[in-house]
Amino acid sequence: EALEEQLAPAGAGSAMSSNWVVHKFGGTSVADAGHYRRVVDVLAGAPGERKAVVVSAMKGMTDELLGLIDRAEAGDDYRPGLEAIRARQWEAYSDLLGDDAPALDDDIKDLGDLLRGAQLVGSADGPVRDVVSGMGEIWSARLLTRFLQSQGKTVQMVDARQFLVVEPGEMGPVVDWDDSQELLSEAGGDDPSEYWVFPGYVARRSSGRPATLGRNGSDYSAAIVGRLLEAEAIHIWTDVDGVMSADPRLVTDARLLSSISYDEALELAYFGAKVLHPQTLAPAIQSDIPVHIRNTFAPEKKGTRIGSGSTGRFEIKGITAVRDVALINVEGTAMVGVPGTARRLFGALKRGNISVVMISQASSEHSICVAVQGPAARSAVELLREEFDDELRGGKLQSIEQQRNLAVLAVVGDAMAGQPGVAARYFSALGDAGINIHAIAQGSSERNISAVIHADDAERGLRAVHSAFYLSPQTLSVGIIGCGNVGGVLIDQIQGELDSLLAESQLDIRVRAIARSRTMLLADRSIDLSSWREELADAGEEADLDKLVDHIHDDHIPHAVLIDCTASEEVALRHADWLARGVHVITANKKGCSAAMPYYQSLREARAGGGSRYLYETTVGAGLPVVQSLRDLRKTGDRVLCVEGIFSGTLAYLFNLYDGTRPFSELVREAWKKGYTEPDPRDDLSGTDVARKLVILAREIGNEIELEDLSVSSLVPEELSGGSVEEFIDGLAAHDQAMQQRFEEARSQGQALRFVGRVADGEQGVVGLTAVDQNHPFAGIDLTDNVVRYVTERYCDNPLVVRGPGAGPEVTAGGVFADLLRLSSMLGAQV
Repeated sequence: EALEEQLAPAGAGSAMSSNWVVHKFGGTSVADAGHYRRVVDVLAGAPGERKAVVVSAMKGMTDELLGLIDRAEAGDDYRPGLEAIRARQWEAYSDLLGDDAPALDDDIKDLGDLLRGAQLVGSADGPVRDVVSGMGEIWSARLLTRFLQSQGKTVQMVDARQFLVVEPGEMGPVVDWDDSQELLSEAGGDDPSEYWVFPGYVARRSSGRPATLGRNGSDYSAAIVGRLLEAEAIHIWTDVDGVMSADPRLVTDARLLSSISYDEALELAYFGAKVLHPQTLAPAIQSDIPVHIRNTFAPEKKGTRIGSGSTGRFEIKGITAVRDVALINVEGTAMVGVPGTARRLFGALKRGNISVVMISQASSEHSICVAVQGPAARSAVELLREEFDDELRGGKLQSIEQQRNLAVLAVVGDAMAGQPGVAARYFSALGDAGINIHAIAQGSSERNISAVIHADDAERGLRAVHSAFYLSPQTLSVGIIGCGNVGGVLIDQIQGELDSLLAESQLDIRVRAIARSRTMLLADRSIDLSSWREELADAGEEADLDKLVDHIHDDHIPHAVLIDCTASEEVALRHADWLARGVHVITANKKGCSAAMPYYQSLREARAGGGSRYLYETTVGAGLPVVQSLRDLRKTGDRVLCVEGIFSGTLAYLFNLYDGTRPFSELVREAWKKGYTEPDPRDDLSGTDVARKLVILAREIGNEIELEDLSVSSLVPEELSGGSVEEFIDGLAAHDQAMQQRFEEARSQGQALRFVGRVADGEQGVVGLTAVDQNHPFAGIDLTDNVVRYVTERYCDNPLVVRGPGAGPEVTAGGVFADLLRLSSMLGAQV
């Protein structure tokens, strides 16, 4: 009757009452005295529950104990190692309790006797190994019990060797639940202590001989204790925050999973994710006890809950991989329609004790392949060739072959079931990353999709698939080349809007590379844009554009974008290669679109072939919608007859100020000193910059035109085309009279001088200084305005005019930023 009362599901005060919560602490959580103090603090933070505390040995202790056995069996001196273990344990006792540990000395003596016996006979049988390897948990449980008692807690240590009965089984230790339940009731009795402390890992046979639960057995102990005590929950305290969506060492965007189901946990654990071993979860599943994975060193975090159901917005809960896999393929006509072939195959592998990681069979039954761990591949092939020897000899089976150096990449999630498009996204991610798939498997539960890929592609595949399911499709990996006036302002503009774009538009812009002529700065996730100048100066490496492009064109981020804010022809002539690789390019550099026609055609072909976008609005008119307006006119069916405009903010400024009262050379000198011109003013006055812009617009309306085809009237006298800038400025004064004469002639006819570029449909185009009537749109502009006039079939009587500031770092950078947002919209962002 007393036993029945103890085993009854419970009233208040019964040892088996339902308010038990199991807390298990791994070796990293009890590594030394300081860690034990942390454990006690963690336990104190969970009031209102009875605590069953399961502890592992100190970190590395079990390996040290097993090492002693190996040395003893080999006839080596094990005593220094045993003394080191005693010193480590004694140090923790002394630190926490202020005294030594008599029981520890007795244990050390007993271990010495066992090891001496193993040394004499050259062997340690199973019970000896179990006793020696399990002492670390016994010491941890004793120490924690005494330390809790010293803190005024009511504590009972319950030795698992007294109640946990297991017998060896084919799949590991098998618990005798009935005997274990009865013995736990006897061992614990009705002790009302708030804490019951259990050593993990150790157990006993029904004969009373010592046993262990195998590696990671302390987790299993916690689940067993939870079931025996009918606990409300099991908390596994470790050194990670919980279960991650992928290995964070490989996937920087891996996320903590707040909740996963038992089934999801089992799948992830099988494929090597840092989750509990499937055997560990079995008792919790059988009793429907939720298991929480939590961090001893960050107890404020909730960790991951493993239970009968899970929540979250992702249909995929985890992505993981098994490496060093071999694929064994059996192929031949003898298998078609012949029952028992698969049974023979798996029977042969069972005889070799070879576990199968994955199975895939063609519906034609002509071939079947299995994935096994790499080291077992050779044996697997030999066993199968032996099993199917007759069929191979008779030609009914064509081959039994192996492929090595492979990996199985698996995606896991309960919500995949019945969800169209999951497999498509998975395989598209691998395809987009250029990864070949050797075999595929999916169970009828639809909880797991597995693919066999080359081992060298495992990390890249993991990141690519993770991004496909966990990152917003509008996550951009951005590299910025050129961080001078325009580039620097652009970076600052992006930095100011990052948070609002992410919060309001789910647009995740990650500037992962910044380069200037000699140095560059790379970041795995994103550069801190609030301090990029300091980081580039202090931590920048030698500039290497190939390395930069490889870095931002990362498989784990959906879209790669290069922004060219240079005036470099060398950089511009690489745009086509980047576009062909699938990298989107945004540029303020005119030297790509105005290059020779063959290269311009290659830009268009590369854009189409790479599925990438090429945006260059700021090559003409800075932040004004000059190119886009022209493109919109053509795409809506209008025919553009003529495009003309003032395309240089510098020349607009000069001729707005020039009123004949001051020499033109003086205005040029003043503008140069104020930084309103290029470092060499001849770059502005030559008209080459305007000519490049006109070439870009001419090509937009369909003219196949080269830069040299334009008629360009330079304002740089031929004799001043060489020499230094100062020499040019000084020499320009000699030509002031000619400019004054042109000005007077224009004014006498009621006209103003403006530097204009003009191209008509089918014409080559002209660039130069011209006189326009005072009522012309080009006459009444503000200082640095650009103005573009479109004459089309729709806008013939009243041409369309686009006007506004056409120069300045802020305006140009804003135009580049607008192109970046325009690209994001093209990719699906709601900007």
